Amino acid sequence: MKGLLIAAATLLAFGTPAASSFAAEGIPGATVRPDGSTTPGDRKARFEQWCQDNPEKCREMKAKAEQRREECKANPEKCRAELQARVQERFRKADTNGDGRISREEAQKGMPLLARDFNRVDGNKDGMVTLEEMEAALKAYAGASKGKENRR
Repeated sequence: MKGLLIAAATLLAFGTPAASSFAAEGIPGATVRPDGSTTPGDRKARFEQWCQDNPEKCREMKAKAEQRREECKANPEKCRAELQARVQERFRKADTNGDGRISREEAQKGMPLLARDFNRVDGNKDGMVTLEEMEAALKAYAGASKGKENRR
């Protein structure tokens, strides 16, 4: 559950990465991967810088996140249902033509973070992302995050 919440929060919180020519070529240590996604270290550094620039907002956000974690520990099913509802609503809003799929153009306009990771989320590589593909990508990301937490 914690991994799924982290995954959703991460998808909603990512900023637009600044690509460099070295990073685009997949140079080790680069902060942008060849597929355009940023590395966890880069996201962490941006967050830490934001916290230095906005200490009060950072404290408030961290306190709110901790409170939410506690609420979700107490009632994980409720949190899972709320998260799923938010994902479905964002998907519905981004699907401007109402066909049940999001094109790359719709993602760029309505879900820029999905647009950034579009190729990874588009499981069948048909150029469209369905809600099922998006949920599968979230679950895969949560599973990867959960594995990292267990190694700490």
